[in-house]
Amino acid sequence: MSSRRRFIQQSVAATTGGVFYIAKTSWAQKSPGDTINMAVIGFHGRGGSHISGYKAQAKEGVRIAALCDVDRAVLDKGLAGLDKDGGGKLKAAGYTDMRKLFENKDIDAVSIATPNHWHSLAAIWAMQAGKDVYVEKPVSHNVWEGRQMVKAARRYGKIVQTGTQSRSSREGIFAAVKWVQAGNLGKVLLSRGLCYKRRDSIGKAEGVQPVPDTIDYDLWCGPAPKKDLTRKKLHYDWHWTWDYGNGDLGNQGIHQMDIARWFLGEMALSPRVWSVGGRLGYEDDGETANTQIVFHDYEKAPLIFEVRGLPQGKSAKDMDKLKGAGVGVIVECEGGYVVVPAYTGAIAYDKEGKQIQEWKGAEDHFKNFITACRSRRVEDLNADILEGHLSSALCHTGNISYRLGAKEKPDAILEKIKGDRFAAESFARMKEHLAKNEVDVTKDMLTLGPALKFDPEKERFIDSEAANALVKDKYREPFVVPEIA
Repeated sequence: MSSRRRFIQQSVAATTGGVFYIAKTSWAQKSPGDTINMAVIGFHGRGGSHISGYKAQAKEGVRIAALCDVDRAVLDKGLAGLDKDGGGKLKAAGYTDMRKLFENKDIDAVSIATPNHWHSLAAIWAMQAGKDVYVEKPVSHNVWEGRQMVKAARRYGKIVQTGTQSRSSREGIFAAVKWVQAGNLGKVLLSRGLCYKRRDSIGKAEGVQPVPDTIDYDLWCGPAPKKDLTRKKLHYDWHWTWDYGNGDLGNQGIHQMDIARWFLGEMALSPRVWSVGGRLGYEDDGETANTQIVFHDYEKAPLIFEVRGLPQGKSAKDMDKLKGAGVGVIVECEGGYVVVPAYTGAIAYDKEGKQIQEWKGAEDHFKNFITACRSRRVEDLNADILEGHLSSALCHTGNISYRLGAKEKPDAILEKIKGDRFAAESFARMKEHLAKNEVDVTKDMLTLGPALKFDPEKERFIDSEAANALVKDKYREPFVVPEIA
């Protein structure tokens, strides 16, 4: 039996709880000072930063030994770039099928920047093949598979870093987190994440669109449904379709969701969640919300997240800002507030808005991953997979409420949410923002999702079969996320 066939059968066996072989990599025989052979999977977009991040560590014994992309044109260009830039005496191997890559025992770790629907399965397959993993945000496409990644990391003893690089802002954001949690501004009242980021229409395609002949579309779809391409662009615009993406909440917003949860110190999903929003201001082939509020009802203080893809006004170029943040986090406390306006720092203000403290500084997130790979200590990671799962899942549960919602008049929405702290104020600002974009919410009505109760321990919704049906995807054989005993 070929090694490839054996690997595939072993992965399938894992989905039913079967016993399978975990390949030993060359790393098992190496000392901590030896070269770490990296592979980057998916690099048409964010993956390019992965390549740059590991190339920068060449003098520290990190080598990009392989690249993998289902688009042959992207793969060939990436390989040529490595050769041109002097990627080492040994040329990097190229793969279009990650399963073939995972068979390569010389690969010690993989860095995953595929579309969202591939993140969990690719990471778990890599761990089963003996590799450490760096995986982009959101680490999962749904709640269930994110928890499977955590289980796999613990079972196989692997180092798994989440691509939420703000976690490596140790002298910046982390210092602010500790300062707030020490009570320097009194009790935390609210942690608010913002994703005010311009997202224009992706247009409307007329009928089925051709898939570029350089792409293996079956592999591109992987665990997700293999449907005809009915949007103009295959690449990137998958973010705005439910089969493959999670909207801007799970695209850009996951970074700020993670920081907002970090300040609260919560290490479980919220026991109650609802969402309101819509795809407004244009009609296109996108499905996800471009305007959205998510309310996570934690006991100590709520976490509210706001998405705005439209600008300040109909003809404006600039985006809205709140207390100086557009894509950022605001932590409201009894004695003032903290603003995180970027990835590497935070600023504290008193109740009158006077600046009283500032923090700046960040480490290299890719380097932190390599450091933990060498030490074999999960605690050395700045963004362990558990942190990535929880923050990603907060995006997923918010989207589940939205997807189960119904269109409502604004007065009816306000009546239903007015009992939740800060919700009415957030909703009022959303309406004002939409009005400036000439969206009349009495006609182009917003969708209000149900307030869903959630069991944080079981990571299942309470008394909602419809919501639980969205906790886990229906996977396409043989690309099935395995059960991890």
